[in-house]
Amino acid sequence: MDKVNGKLIIYFEDPFWIGVFERIQDGKLSVAKVTFGAEPKDYEVQEYILKYFYCLQFSPAVETVVKESKKNPKRMQRDAKKQMQENGIGTKAQQALKLQQEQNKQERKVKSREQKEAEEIRMFELKQQKKKEKHKGH
Repeated sequence: MDKVNGKLIIYFEDPFWIGVFERIQDGKLSVAKVTFGAEPKDYEVQEYILKYFYCLQFSPAVETVVKESKKNPKRMQRDAKKQMQENGIGTKAQQALKLQQEQNKQERKVKSREQKEAEEIRMFELKQQKKKEKHKGH
């Protein structure tokens, strides 16, 4: 049975609060970034996760090392508190986000190039039609 680990990191990046969802599945890390407006309350974050988690677009998977360890509950609580105090996101998560950003950029380039070519073809056809209209009278 597959094991999936998930983690949500929320930090302030002027002027917005950013949430980074990290998902480790089959030893691969994928990340999704969400921009919140004002500082989200705990119940707002929980509602967001319940409503929109399955709609998130995660980045392509990046290889990562998964550590299997059993921790004392008090140790886990201390670690969670420490993570709450930390700022920023891990380098693996940053790499995954950058990879997703690059993919989106490539898709946008392809779409805009196709639109530009279609517009050029349309304009060329329009010019050809105008030329034919001019010569009809002679």
